[in-house]
Amino acid sequence: MFVHTVYFWLKKDLSQEQIKVFEKGVKSLTAIESVKQGFVGKPASTDRPVIDRSYSYALTIIVDDLAGHDAYQEDAIHKKFIADCGTFWSKVQIYDAE
Repeated sequence: MFVHTVYFWLKKDLSQEQIKVFEKGVKSLTAIESVKQGFVGKPASTDRPVIDRSYSYALTIIVDDLAGHDAYQEDAIHKKFIADCGTFWSKVQIYDAE
């Protein structure tokens, strides 16, 4: 199992329409063929000193292995998301786990 988690910090001046475009785009990533499971969400309401709630959205996908991850990265849906939405965030942080 390979878990790919991406945290997005969206720019503060985005319009509601841009946010909708981002939401649709990030959700489309879960439909990529190599993705076995996918989740998109906003920070939970939990509030403890060890929890970072500074991000805007999180994406977690699960693929079988590194080859599945690499296929995800090269998929046309992923490339379209970056092309359409890449200007919407000020920061992205990625964590991969096996």
